[in-house]
Amino acid sequence: MVERLKIYFNKYFSNGPKVIIGVFLVILVSLVAIVYNSRKVVTVCIGDKQMRITTFSSNYKKALENNHIVLGPKDKTTPSLDGKVVDKGKITVKKAVNVEVKVDGKKLNIESAEDNVQKMLTAEKIKVNKSDEVNPVKSQPLRQGLTVVVTRLETKDIKGTKPIGYETVVKKDSTKEQGNNQVLQDGQSGEKEVVTRVLYRDGKEISRKIISEVVKRQPVQKIIAVGTLGAYTPSRGGKILYRNAVSMRATGYSAGYESTGKSPGDSDFGITASGTVARRSINGYSSVAVDPRIIPLGTKLYVEGYGYAIAEDTGGAIKGNRVDLFFDSASEANVWGVRNVNVYIIS
Repeated sequence: MVERLKIYFNKYFSNGPKVIIGVFLVILVSLVAIVYNSRKVVTVCIGDKQMRITTFSSNYKKALENNHIVLGPKDKTTPSLDGKVVDKGKITVKKAVNVEVKVDGKKLNIESAEDNVQKMLTAEKIKVNKSDEVNPVKSQPLRQGLTVVVTRLETKDIKGTKPIGYETVVKKDSTKEQGNNQVLQDGQSGEKEVVTRVLYRDGKEISRKIISEVVKRQPVQKIIAVGTLGAYTPSRGGKILYRNAVSMRATGYSAGYESTGKSPGDSDFGITASGTVARRSINGYSSVAVDPRIIPLGTKLYVEGYGYAIAEDTGGAIKGNRVDLFFDSASEANVWGVRNVNVYIIS
């Protein structure tokens, strides 16, 4: 091209002007070469579409603007818009999509060109704790119209105290009448420290669970003595306290030969099986004969219609629920005869 211009000017112009014109041509050609070399062809990829643009710009931002390619504020490009344009280069544009995020009672309409839910939340500075739930999952790719729900899950450990109930222990007291109860020791509640783990979903409690209990004070038992003795009121007045009552067939005997086959002067005349002297005591304990299998010897009794007695003797005919009452004479024994009576076991 330069040579052709030289021949043209040598033919039509004189030598003086030819020098000036030659310099001008060199400059012009250099400028044309510079412009030609700064021309670049770039492939622009937007989604599934591709186009080629020609640009003289040095960075991609200007190249796109000069070709009337408008980007949204959240669109992303690879390489960046500040990148240097190279001939036969390529720039990929990822258009932002509209996403709805529900979090902390709010609905946020967000435009994002991030790859997935996790990156979108990070880019938008939406804090997500480890315990929170994200739906759909964080790895879910973004798409137009996607709804993302962030549910806040929080646990709190609450300390408190609870009383520990005391037990009531009942002890039988064979020295007191039935219904005559006595508190030997007052009960006292204990105390325990309880830690309860409460789970909240978006600030609302959904469950609670006791995770630990520590006893701070042991409870004290309440002890009550309960009387076990029955009470019998004889016709003569007074009150007889007894452990048990047995219905028995009662007969009478004396120390004489008619009852024992022994006479005064015999070595064991008037001696009971216990080795005591048989006696009838109106104001004290009289001797009676029993079956030791039913009433052990030495047991104190109260015989209805007879009075206080002590089981000191036995007899060959005294078997089972029978009692033989001692009288000072055979005539008194005969007067008693045979009766069915209640025998109250005192001790």
